[in-house]
Amino acid sequence: MDTTAVMVTIVGLGLAGLVLWYFFFSARQTASAVSSSSGVQEVDITVKGGYSPDVIEVERGKPVQLHFYRDEENSCSEELLMPDFSIRRDLPAFQTTLVELLPKEAGRFEFTCGMGMLRGALVVK
Repeated sequence: MDTTAVMVTIVGLGLAGLVLWYFFFSARQTASAVSSSSGVQEVDITVKGGYSPDVIEVERGKPVQLHFYRDEENSCSEELLMPDFSIRRDLPAFQTTLVELLPKEAGRFEFTCGMGMLRGALVVK
């Protein structure tokens, strides 16, 4: 191998490592739901290159309202999937979409974009 091939290989491995770190090992932002006077747990989530916060903690047996604000036009983020709750929602750009659910069991429930690249989790305690 010549010098160019070695450099291309090193840069490629570095970029692959960066992608792996971003999707699997970067810091997670956690938020606990805020209960309103009516007992509904509410969380505001911004969708822009990911979900922020991407881990949401709620209490079991209480209704939950998730307010997803999509702050971009990236096609990857135009759909939300919460398979454990049989929820699929289109997320229009620069609008807030309300997702309501009632978690009956404790556990960790993943949610993703339609392509499975953006990931988050609902942690029910």
